[in-house]
Amino acid sequence: MRIKEVRPQPNWVLSIVAEDGRVGSFDVSPYLAYEAFEALRDLTEFTKVSHGGYFVAWDCGVDLSADTIEAHWRVEGAAD
Repeated sequence: MRIKEVRPQPNWVLSIVAEDGRVGSFDVSPYLAYEAFEALRDLTEFTKVSHGGYFVAWDCGVDLSADTIEAHWRVEGAAD
């Protein structure tokens, strides 16, 4: 999967649009239990998300691969 767009949502969820038009959500909250994701417990830090096509990353240095996202996201439809 290649990511076209990512937007932070409430409750540590990312809204994801894939390049192939699929739209879905990815819940980051299970990862917050890990030390590497500790900075994202601060909602201000969580909202500083961007994407590089094959990953999403935060200003604090945390990232997740598109493969991880695709394996665990909830597809909700297709982009208009």
